[in-house]
Amino acid sequence: MKKWFSYLLVILSLLFLSYKNISYLNNASAISCNNLAATCENENDAFTSGEELIYQTSYNWGFIWLDAGQVIFKTERNDFNGKPCYKLSGNGQTFPSYDWLFKVRDHYTCWVDTATLKPFHYIRDVQEGGRFFYNECFFNFNKQKAYCVTKEKKKLRLDTVTIAPCSFDPLSMIYFSRTIDYSKYKPNDTIPISLYLDNKVYALYVRYIGKEIIKFDGKNIFNCIKFKPLLVEGALFKGGEGMTVWATDDENQIPIYIEAPILVGMVKAKLTNWKGLKNKMKAKVDK
Repeated sequence: MKKWFSYLLVILSLLFLSYKNISYLNNASAISCNNLAATCENENDAFTSGEELIYQTSYNWGFIWLDAGQVIFKTERNDFNGKPCYKLSGNGQTFPSYDWLFKVRDHYTCWVDTATLKPFHYIRDVQEGGRFFYNECFFNFNKQKAYCVTKEKKKLRLDTVTIAPCSFDPLSMIYFSRTIDYSKYKPNDTIPISLYLDNKVYALYVRYIGKEIIKFDGKNIFNCIKFKPLLVEGALFKGGEGMTVWATDDENQIPIYIEAPILVGMVKAKLTNWKGLKNKMKAKVDK
C-alpha cells in the first residue's frame, strides 16, 4: 500500500494524466494533426505571473479518508535564452507525519513561451520512498525534437525524442488546458492533446462532460466545467473514464477538485487556497 502516497501527488501533478497509466489512442481513433494544431492556438486569459495554487491530496480505503499530502503550483515571469517566458513549478510532498512510512518530494519545473505556452525547458526531479528519478529536456519545435537526459539508479541516459508540433510536458499541459475555449465544445466532445512524458510522446484526449455545480467540505460551492480523461487499466487505475476533473467555470479555469477510483480505494485532490489570480474568482458561489 505504500505506493498510493506517491500516486496521490502524481495524480495532481499531472492533473488528469496518471504516471505510467496513461490513456493513448489506437490507430482506429488516432487524432489528426490538423485538429491537434488547431487546439494549440489559444490565448492565455487564464493566469499570469504571481499565481499560486495549493491542493490537498487524500486517499480513501473503506470508511477511512486520510489527508496525506500537498501540492503547490506557482507561476513566475522569467526569460529563457533572452526570450520572455513563464517559469512554472509544481511541488508535491507527503505531510511530515507520513514521511516515516513513505516519503515523497516531487518537483516539476518548466519554462514556457508566454504566447504559445509551449515548453522550452522541463525538469522532473522526484523522490518517492527510496526511488530517485531525474528527467530534464530541452524542446526544439522547429526541428520537432526534445533533447533529454535521464538519471535513475546512478545510470545516466541521453535521448532524442520526436515530438508533435503541439506537445506539452505534464506541467505545461496543466496550464495550457486552462486556456482552451470550452464554449466551442458540446458535451461528450473529445479534445486532443499531445503529452511528452519520460522520453515518450502520447496522443491523448479529454472528454468534455459539460457544466456542473459542486460542493465540497460542506461549504465551498463552485460553478464548474467537468471533464473525464479516458484511462487504460494498469497498476493503479481501473480502465474507462473513472477519473473526473472539475475546473472553475470562469476566466481562470482552475482545476478545483479531482477524484478517481483506483484498484484499491479512491484518491481525490481539492483546491484549498489560491492567490495572485489574473481574474476574480467568479465561479465561487457566495452564500
